[in-house]
Amino acid sequence: MGIQEWTVTEAYYPSKCSLGEGPYYTKERHELRYMDINNKKLFVIDLAKGPESVKIIDTAQPIGVTANIEGVDSSEVILAGAKDGVTKFHLKTGEHEYVAKYWKGPHAEDKARRMRSNDGAVDTQGRFWVEAFVDPTIAELTEEGCLFRLDHDGTLHTMHEKMTIPNGITWTASDNTMFLTDSPPQNVYAFDYDPKTGDISNQRVFFHLEEEGVHPDGHAMDVEGNIWHACYGGSKVIRISPQGAVTGVIHLPTRNITCPTFAGTELFITSAAEQQPDKYPDSAKFAGNLFRIDVGIEGMPKYRARLD
Repeated sequence: MGIQEWTVTEAYYPSKCSLGEGPYYTKERHELRYMDINNKKLFVIDLAKGPESVKIIDTAQPIGVTANIEGVDSSEVILAGAKDGVTKFHLKTGEHEYVAKYWKGPHAEDKARRMRSNDGAVDTQGRFWVEAFVDPTIAELTEEGCLFRLDHDGTLHTMHEKMTIPNGITWTASDNTMFLTDSPPQNVYAFDYDPKTGDISNQRVFFHLEEEGVHPDGHAMDVEGNIWHACYGGSKVIRISPQGAVTGVIHLPTRNITCPTFAGTELFITSAAEQQPDKYPDSAKFAGNLFRIDVGIEGMPKYRARLD
């Protein structure tokens, strides 16, 4: 069986982000949002109205990932993996109300300065999983990247450590396996997952991207268990089967593809700036924009974070 292919030739919205990331679809509002992390901006699009409906909100600090909160109007307040902790971000006022800070102890101040949130997601039980790593705009990358789990009572647990750029996170429909990407070693890891306790164990490499200069970034999972993985530096999103084989590829007009998310059967895909515009002028033309493609299958449902 051959590899299924799609080609995207134009932007859905020309946001020209430095680092477009964290696309999130709210089904009941038919609304998409995503961040430009480096420029501290949040884009909100009413998909019924299209690109002309875009609202741009100043986030005051870099946000790596967002989620909706159970029982809270997502047009007013969302959960955010912010610079140095998890916050309730008030969209109308721009205020960050801290739920939990990441760092404690003697090195807390230094870590808060050097590090920031990256990707994350909410599990079926409403726990918010969020990653942090050294912000490459501030310091050299190290293996200080880690994964936190925020429980309903606001308690933060460190679940996995010694990563460089922790990225995409998803769970299978059976809820017994969690996938987590670390970009520089080009690995997507699988873990055994216990939904009752939120514990993870038995780390193994599920997929390795064997392509020089191309790194797996964010990913989304469809209802059949395929992982749709953004390839930073590779001008593409690849579809990885539950068996770990590449079965599809979406070709995009810019190199630095960061993260996809599902809105119905459509994938919305973020991207980042082109660091070598003289070498890759065509890529630079579309860099940092938002893209859309119908792939004919729906994504796994998004869960709301539960906060007591």
